[in-house]
Amino acid sequence: MDSDVAVGVKRGSDELNMYSSSPTALTANGSDSKKQRLEESPPSRVLHIRKLPNEVSETEVIALGLPFGKVTNILMLKGKNQAFLELGTEEAAITMVNYYTAVTPQVRNTPVFIQYSNHKELKTDSALNQRAQAVLQAVSAVQDGSSPSSDPGVLDLAPPPSPVLRIIIDNMFYPVTLDVLQQIFSKFGTVMKIITFTKNNQFQALLQFSDPVNAQQAKLSLDGQNIYNSCCTLRIDFSKLVNLNVKYNNDKSRDYTRPDLPTGDGESANKDHSLLGTPSGALASYSSGGGYSSSLSLSQGGGAISPLSAAAAAAAAAGRVALSGSGVSGVLLASNLNEEMVTPQSLFTLFGVYGDVQRVKILYNKKDSALIQLSDGNQAQLAMSHLNGQKVFGKVMRVTLSKHQTVALPREGLDDQLLTKDFSGSPLHRFKKPGSKNFQNIFPPSATLHLSNVRDAVGEEDLRLLFSNSGGTVKAFKFFQDRKMALIQMTSVEEAIQTLMELHNYDMGGNHHLKVSFSKSTI
Repeated sequence: MDSDVAVGVKRGSDELNMYSSSPTALTANGSDSKKQRLEESPPSRVLHIRKLPNEVSETEVIALGLPFGKVTNILMLKGKNQAFLELGTEEAAITMVNYYTAVTPQVRNTPVFIQYSNHKELKTDSALNQRAQAVLQAVSAVQDGSSPSSDPGVLDLAPPPSPVLRIIIDNMFYPVTLDVLQQIFSKFGTVMKIITFTKNNQFQALLQFSDPVNAQQAKLSLDGQNIYNSCCTLRIDFSKLVNLNVKYNNDKSRDYTRPDLPTGDGESANKDHSLLGTPSGALASYSSGGGYSSSLSLSQGGGAISPLSAAAAAAAAAGRVALSGSGVSGVLLASNLNEEMVTPQSLFTLFGVYGDVQRVKILYNKKDSALIQLSDGNQAQLAMSHLNGQKVFGKVMRVTLSKHQTVALPREGLDDQLLTKDFSGSPLHRFKKPGSKNFQNIFPPSATLHLSNVRDAVGEEDLRLLFSNSGGTVKAFKFFQDRKMALIQMTSVEEAIQTLMELHNYDMGGNHHLKVSFSKSTI
C-alpha cells in the first residue's frame, strides 16, 4: 500500500474493514492463540488500536505510547472504538508492540488490541481532528520542555511550579515500595529524591525530579493510572516544596544523589524491596531479609525494552501490570499469638479483611502459632504487609510467608481440639465476587471501623453498647445519611482489631449480619 495514503475520518473506516480480514496483523493481547510472529506483519511507526472503551480520551490513548518515545500523530475513530497512533520512529513502535505482546495493554481496566498499521505515516485532516491535534500539541510541548500553544482549556499545562510531586496511592491492594515508585517515575526523567510516609491511613510519597518539566510530564501521563490491575491508583499533584531534605537512605526515604547517607535504622540502603525487580517471571519468595526479589518476565529480543524500564513503561502507559503471584505461597505463618484467646474463627475473620481465607491450622505443639491459607500469593502478601507487627490480644503478632503450599486437613476424628478449620465454602469471603467494591476498600488496621448492613431499628446507643461490651471503649460514632452504614472509633488500633474479630458478621436479627472493616477516615 502506498505510504502517502491519507487517513482521514472516512478513509479510516475503509482501513478498518481491511484489518478485520487481515491474517497477518499482530495483536498484543496476551493470548497465545492470537499472537503472530513479528516478521509476518511489516513494522510501521503507525499503530492500530482496537476495542477501546467508550468515551476514551485522546490523552489516554497517547499515554499508551508516551513511555516508548515521541507520539507524533493520532486519529480517533470513536464510533468504532478504535484509534491510530503514530510514533516518532519505527523503532519506538517496535518496542511498544514487543512490550505489549508480553503485557496486556489496558485502558480504563479494559484490555485493548495493538497491531501495526499498513500505513507508514498518518495524515489527518486537521479541521476534522482539531481536539486530538490540540491534545497532541500540548503533550509534545511537555515532552520537548517548551510551553504549549494549544488551547489551554484542553489540558492543564501551566508552567510546572515545582520539580517535586506529591503522590497518593488509592486502593492499595498490593504493597507499593519506594523502589517501585522510582522505577515507574524514572521513565520521565532523573529521580533525585523520594520520601514515603503514611498520612490519614494512606500511603503517600514526595518525589523530586531534576527538572520541573519532567515532573509535569510524569503527572500528565501517570495521574489516575493504576500500578497493578484495578488497584494502587496514582493520585498526583505538584508539591508546594521545591526541594526535599532527605536524612536517611532506607526503605522509607532515598536521596539518589547522596549514596553515602546513613540508613538511620541499621537496615541496608541497597536492599531490593521492589515488586518490579529482576525478570524471573513471577514474584519470588519473600526473603528472610524482608525484600521482594522480582516480578515481571518480558521478551528480550527484537527491540523489547529492558525489564526494569518495561515495568515502568507498563505503569506509565496504560498503567496496569498484573502481578502473577504464582511464585509465592498463599500460606502464612502467624506467630506470637495469644493462645488463650485466639481461635481459627478469629484468625479467619481478621485475615479475611485482606483475602479469602481457605483454611486455618493452630499448631498442635506450638499453640501460639498458626498457618493461614489464602486464595493466592497476592492476598497472602497483602495480609502480611498489613498485619505483621499488629498487636492482637495484648501480643505483637508476627506474620511471615510459610514454606508450605497448602494447609493439610487432619484425618477424620484426629483433630479433637478443633485446631484446624476448613473455610473454603464460607459465605463470608469478601473477595469471591470479581469487581466487588470490597477490593476498593482495603485499608491498614486503624482505630476507626466502618460498619455496614446496619438494621433499621438499631440506633447509635445500641451500637456503642455492642462495641463496648466487646472489651473496647468507643471514642466517637457517626451514622451515614442512610443509617445503614456508620463509623465507630475505638481508643486504639488493638481494640479495633479485637472488636472486628468479634463482631464482623454479628447477627443483628432479621437476617441482618453486621459487616465490619477498617476505615481510612477519622471522626
